[in-house]
Amino acid sequence: MKTSLEEMLAFVSVVDCGSISAAAEQLEQTASGVSRALSRLEEKLAVTLLRRTTRRLELTEEGEVFLAQARRILASVEEAEEQMTLRRQAPAGRLRINTASPFMLHVIVPLIGEFRALYPQIELELHSDDRIIDLLERRTDLAIRIGNLPDSSLHARPLCHSRRRVLASPEYLARHGTPTRTEDLAGHSLIGFTEPDSLNEWPLRHALGERWRITPSLRASSGDTILELALAGEGLVCLSDFMTDATRASGALVEVLAEQRVEVRQPINAVYYRNTALSSRITCFLDFLSERLGCPS
Repeated sequence: MKTSLEEMLAFVSVVDCGSISAAAEQLEQTASGVSRALSRLEEKLAVTLLRRTTRRLELTEEGEVFLAQARRILASVEEAEEQMTLRRQAPAGRLRINTASPFMLHVIVPLIGEFRALYPQIELELHSDDRIIDLLERRTDLAIRIGNLPDSSLHARPLCHSRRRVLASPEYLARHGTPTRTEDLAGHSLIGFTEPDSLNEWPLRHALGERWRITPSLRASSGDTILELALAGEGLVCLSDFMTDATRASGALVEVLAEQRVEVRQPINAVYYRNTALSSRITCFLDFLSERLGCPS
């Protein structure tokens, strides 16, 4: 049976204080409790550490040897605890983040400079993947997912929401005309996703419902590829606001069928395993991101 830190601490305290009663007072324990801890320790080690008389305590030779080792062990534990406290105060270490390429490029990357200035001791690893990954397999601390999450072993912290809009370049609309009804899309070049197929259901109101399923004339697997195709005037697209804020602000893309748009907001969540004890570096990154995106904490 292995000795415990509690037993080592009792032994060292008795030696330092000179008596069991004084050690008990220092440790805020009962004298009988300290005495039992000493007895257990000697029993486990199968040696006598202290010779006890009615008037004094005296270390045995074995006690002197063990005292030196016990002091080193307790000092190491105290140092480790202090290091953990410092890490909570100044988060440090490697933080591995995974998210889809568009969110990484349009949301995360622009914020990295500010985050690194605030937390210079955190070493960031940024990984982009447009498919759902196994966090453990990829050794990922934190993943950011867009859309509804299936029930799983993942814990989710909501970050924000993003609208999806139908957009086109002014050049495309000048050449092909601007649709005024959802049904007009049938006569246009529509750019969609290869996967997931759900992204080819555009949030547009029409006579039969509030989802318009398109048949793309051009497909791509990457949202950024679709964005570039729209900017090049190749057709209409339906993309999330976080990808298109800058291009809409500059007028490079304009919204089409705004009156038919259904207010569907994609949830954006940070996910990690439920049994993960959140380190300070994960917590501070989540708090930072939530504040910058105006999200609930």
